[in-house]
Amino acid sequence: MPYFSFLLGVALMASLIQVANAESFPDWHTMDKATLDRSYNNSLAVPESKGMFDAWVKESERFRAAHPEHLDISYGPTPREKLDIFVAAPHAPTLVFIHGGFWQMRSKNDFAFIAAPFVKAGVNVVMVGYPLAPESHMTDIVAASKQAIAYVREHIQDWQGDPKRVVVSGWSSGGHLTAEVMSDPIVSAAVPLSGIYDLKPLVGSYINDKLKLTPSEVSTYSPQFHTPRKSLPIYVFVGGAELSEIRRQSYDYGKKLKQLNQPGFFKEIPGKNHYTILADMIDSQGEIYKTLIKVLKGNN
Repeated sequence: MPYFSFLLGVALMASLIQVANAESFPDWHTMDKATLDRSYNNSLAVPESKGMFDAWVKESERFRAAHPEHLDISYGPTPREKLDIFVAAPHAPTLVFIHGGFWQMRSKNDFAFIAAPFVKAGVNVVMVGYPLAPESHMTDIVAASKQAIAYVREHIQDWQGDPKRVVVSGWSSGGHLTAEVMSDPIVSAAVPLSGIYDLKPLVGSYINDKLKLTPSEVSTYSPQFHTPRKSLPIYVFVGGAELSEIRRQSYDYGKKLKQLNQPGFFKEIPGKNHYTILADMIDSQGEIYKTLIKVLKGNN
């Protein structure tokens, strides 16, 4: 009887640990529009984000001014289909970064600050610009982003980059686009940050006022429901202090990749919100920075 009680206690403890470790998020299907809007309004959730971005934009302006050699290189016909390429050294790995802004704001110019620590570490950096809504639809945005990666593949020898070490990363909507473009054979690893992997919840939110997503686009461009290249390492990051819907999106995608036995991992960075997670990316002691350097240097 004491032994049975012991076993029962062990089973109960294991059950409690499993429940404690399980992630539980509000069901977006049950949310009204106001709640859904708040669940994706990162700027509202982090009021200090404007000041952070203002500082980053100024830093980006300084960095671009100091590295004017390969700016605004066209890879497509529209004004936003341009790349900035910051060359660190011959035969170096290349980090391709896709900016965020819910596919409808910001530009590659605003995010040049991200390139600075990687160029210093001997990594070439390509910043991707792409067309935005409402002028462009998701189909156009994804197609342009894929063309940008194709340009890198076809022209990497122009800056003597190592074609076997090209890592694509992106933040927020750029995390979504990272998942959309990572099938290109030039990509050796993908590191999406705080991404959107299921477009369905956005249809009923304010984000869709400009995106105008069609049912076909939701199905075609939701990475959550597609299988990536089997051998591709994918490292999914999200902030522990982000909105629950942003965390859920990354958690669900990471869970899917684990079920597929995809190389890589899912990691939540404690205390980081939707904006301070970018600080982790450029901090030499940050989890994201260290992961990027590791995979860029060829240690997947």
